[in-house]
Amino acid sequence: MFAISFSESYFRYLLSSPFLWISTAFTLWMLIDAIRRKEWMWVFFIVIFQGFGAFWYFFQVYRGSPTATSGFELPGAYDRRRIKELQAQIHHLDKAHHYSQLGDIYFQQGNLAQAEACYRSALERDPQDIDTRAHLGQCLLRGKRPAEARPLLEAVTAENPKHDYGHSLMALAETLGALGETDAAIAVWQRVTENHSYPRARVQLAELFFAKNLPAQARAEVSEVLADAPHAPAFQRKRERVWVNRARKLALQIK
Repeated sequence: MFAISFSESYFRYLLSSPFLWISTAFTLWMLIDAIRRKEWMWVFFIVIFQGFGAFWYFFQVYRGSPTATSGFELPGAYDRRRIKELQAQIHHLDKAHHYSQLGDIYFQQGNLAQAEACYRSALERDPQDIDTRAHLGQCLLRGKRPAEARPLLEAVTAENPKHDYGHSLMALAETLGALGETDAAIAVWQRVTENHSYPRARVQLAELFFAKNLPAQARAEVSEVLADAPHAPAFQRKRERVWVNRARKLALQIK
């Protein structure tokens, strides 16, 4: 009788508590997403800690926590499960491209020290690989070592200006900007925007124009970003959120 009474009381509580319904629905959403990704440790954590675990999963995995490379991702997707697979391949085969691929995953996670170690191990085995040289340059740049990144990125973009769909050229522009070479950086950004409409490129070019007191040019770049943003696919809007937000802030400053 007590069990029946308790069940009825709990059911009435559920019906009268919208917050609990929302929390339960959110937890199920995150649990299903974790199962689809095969994030079994997170599945266990969400089940054990329920609401708290679901919110933590949302910010750490589903949405992704900000890292040193947020907004500066390399082209292509990465899979967290690939780390152990690549580590096993490195142990058994010791191939350069496995080190480089593992470095890319660490880079995307913002783990720059491990990414750099992997890229350097890859170059020890294949010093001429253009992807590894470019990604090491990007890693050094994100680690606030632009002087070390510059020769790598200059060599890569001289060899192939379109490397990584323009991402290596963008990294070179950022490197020049970090070194205080504003005019050179603007020239490289303009090369990028001639062929691509990346918000990352347009916003940083606009910021340099604004810093040089060229508001009309800055406004034109920002307007392009804000006009395109609503029409981008969901995954692209998520990835480029940081740049769209910077564009909005800059638009408020431009008179």
